[in-house]
Amino acid sequence: MDSTLDAIGIRRSGSASGSSATTAAKKSNTLDQSSFLKLLTAQMQNQDPFSPMDNTQMVAQMAQFSSVAGISEMNTTLAAMAAKMNGTTKADAMGYVGKTVLTPGAVAYARTTGGVAGAVELDQAASNVLVTISDAQGTPLKTLSLGAQKAGTTSFDWDGKTDTGAAAGSGPFTITMNANDGTAAVSGRPLVWAPVQSVSMPTNGEPVLTVAGLGQVNLSAVRSVG
Repeated sequence: MDSTLDAIGIRRSGSASGSSATTAAKKSNTLDQSSFLKLLTAQMQNQDPFSPMDNTQMVAQMAQFSSVAGISEMNTTLAAMAAKMNGTTKADAMGYVGKTVLTPGAVAYARTTGGVAGAVELDQAASNVLVTISDAQGTPLKTLSLGAQKAGTTSFDWDGKTDTGAAAGSGPFTITMNANDGTAAVSGRPLVWAPVQSVSMPTNGEPVLTVAGLGQVNLSAVRSVG
């Protein structure tokens, strides 16, 4: 066996001394695909013709090594893909500056044309959904009835007029929602459109957007980009 290993360039740790022996031992404990094929070829060339290698065992060894090698290559590929995706996410994040995003939040400002557009996100279907828009002091200005809605996102658009028909101004406004299915409350959250002012990219973790009226928002919280 030693001569076979020597023939293909694999030495046992006992054939060297000191640090060289340690290095040789570490190398001898690892077989790459090329070394495996050399070893298999050497085994076949040096097999006893009266007692040849078991074909089933040889095929099983090759299949096992191929599987391990395939997993190793797949892990390398996935790591490269993850690194590329992370880099792309950071690069894309810079493009959010100056754009308007739809994200969970309770504060909204009026559009230049007046009023506020937003949405509600329901965790399950509801028989009745109400959206209340209040001023900065918490006084209700307008209540919108969205009726029955399915689970998911439902948009709303407020024209900027109070329940009495007066102009509500430019805000800021507080958006709240209430949803129920019969007598059972349905969980959900309001979504508001707001402009992105800047982007920060921490060393670890996803990019963070600074959104007007909402503060810092993780990139993953963005539901839509306007």
